[in-house]
Amino acid sequence: MQEEIIGAVLEKKDTLALLPTGGGKSVCFQVPGLLFNGLCIVISPLIALMKDQVEQLRKRGIPAVAIHSGMRREQIDILLNNAIYGDIKFLYVSPERIQTELFAARVRQMNVGLIAVDEAHCISQWGYDFRPPYLRIASLREIFPDVAVIALTASATAQVQLDIVEKLSFREGYATFQQSFARNNLSFVVRKTENKDAKLLEILRKVKGPAIIYVRSRKACKEIARWLGRKQILSSFYHAGLSFEERTKRQDEWIRDDTRVMVATNAFGMGIDKPDVRLVVHLDVPENLESYYQEAGRAGRDGQRAFAVILYQDADITNLRVKVQQGQPEFSYLKTLYQALANYYQLAVGSAEGESFDFDMQAFCERFQLNAIEVFNGLKKLEEEGLLQFNESFYSPSTVHFTIDHTKLYEIQVANATFDPLIKMMLRLYGGEIFSGFVRIDEAVLAKGLKLLRPDVVDMLSHLHELRALMYIPAKDKPQVTFVLSRQDAQYLPVDRSRLDARRALVLEKMNAMIGFAETSFRCRMQFIQDYFGEETEATCGICDICIGKRKKDNILAFEKLREDVLRIIKNNTWSIEHLEKEAAPKDRELFVDVVRELLDEGVLAYDKAWRLKMVKTPGQ
Repeated sequence: MQEEIIGAVLEKKDTLALLPTGGGKSVCFQVPGLLFNGLCIVISPLIALMKDQVEQLRKRGIPAVAIHSGMRREQIDILLNNAIYGDIKFLYVSPERIQTELFAARVRQMNVGLIAVDEAHCISQWGYDFRPPYLRIASLREIFPDVAVIALTASATAQVQLDIVEKLSFREGYATFQQSFARNNLSFVVRKTENKDAKLLEILRKVKGPAIIYVRSRKACKEIARWLGRKQILSSFYHAGLSFEERTKRQDEWIRDDTRVMVATNAFGMGIDKPDVRLVVHLDVPENLESYYQEAGRAGRDGQRAFAVILYQDADITNLRVKVQQGQPEFSYLKTLYQALANYYQLAVGSAEGESFDFDMQAFCERFQLNAIEVFNGLKKLEEEGLLQFNESFYSPSTVHFTIDHTKLYEIQVANATFDPLIKMMLRLYGGEIFSGFVRIDEAVLAKGLKLLRPDVVDMLSHLHELRALMYIPAKDKPQVTFVLSRQDAQYLPVDRSRLDARRALVLEKMNAMIGFAETSFRCRMQFIQDYFGEETEATCGICDICIGKRKKDNILAFEKLREDVLRIIKNNTWSIEHLEKEAAPKDRELFVDVVRELLDEGVLAYDKAWRLKMVKTPGQ
């Protein structure tokens, strides 16, 4: 649908685009953004995704910048100036930044050609990831009434879609594009089992190719990855507690197929472009169908057959209910937590708007005798209410910007010979760009080129920063808390109590829908998902566990007869699937596929290296 969506935007229609995970949403605003005069403002809540897209655009010679929490005011100031006076084509900004006075004042001076709202479901309180700062996006419509807005999301119910259109003040004649939620190559399977380890191993041995295993805890990530390693399955693990370098290394190894299985929390997967994932397994039942559909949808983006599997026990459903309830803290607890944060950072009422602080969960909890899980849930709720932003895995590379002109810089080089080699190297590596904005640097690379130690380079950059020759912002790799609004009086927190209650009811409703999906024993799983997202259909997928089981049950005699025929034909030979089908001449091709799949699952048949089927054991062995 990309072409049709781009066409509507180029006609300057407000546009809502619902494309599944991996459906190429970014192209839908990047192409019109390049064609329109002026810059494209992109609002996104995902810092890692923002940075990734900016990097990809810059690699292609397209000027793009991102403004998000964790940046210093001076850094933001320079980037906004570049967006006004420079040649910036894409300005990525987190929704919280729209609320700040600095952004509101500067955006009016910008020549804006298009506004793109990514993860648009966040604007709706009926969505699974509501963020009040998204409601401020409509203020841009008042400033730029004739500029088209494109809203994009992978998952939104019919109610959420209507909310997006209303909250973004879409103009008459707007366009909506919705790709079907059905994935005809993705087989959804749910297995209730008392031995998840054994079932997981069985599935990994049957389904070849790259896999993702989602678990809820960081500890489980590590344990399962190591256990799989002992079973000779190349595995790694990924969660927000790892350093940026470690996360990047593991992610790259998995993308290159150096490791086959990635065991991860839901911190993994966003923005990762790996089309050949054959299997996504959830060892814990997700909290809602929106996040599950997004995570499961990372399998089979190449259009080839793939599997999305949930393994669960009765205890998992009980644990999910408890976890979801814990995730909805009372208003009184939010006040206590907010006051503790204000004390922790020693903030006066009215201060710290837009400021970011490193956050040490363990130290914080110990100081105020708070429970870490309750603190985490409380921070997420304060974020949801637009008071602050909490980033578990914030990473920002070291950046440098020369704040003086060439003449004054030369004077510093002459007066301080110690700095001359470093300044020359930076000018050689980063060119004129280092004068117009912040450039990403690597202190280790500079140290190697200068035959120095990394701490020496850091000291010199810090000294130059003190001399006001440049702005040096060292790398950060710690969780961060950003105060979106200035520090409030905790007794009068601007929280909508009725909305808190409505959100609690909605979250429980979504959880129950997820449990219904897991526990259903009669309804096509793809049809269940489509119905949940408001897509009416009578069609069944034919490839989920429910459809396969039903077809087998309805055709038990035909199934057994066809199974006998396949075993007789293949007994002492190897066959391609096409030749085997021709020889068996089944009346029902889907039934034939089911028979072969069951024989493969049982280990009776297997593919050789030439992808020909052969019998490897006698049925019942």
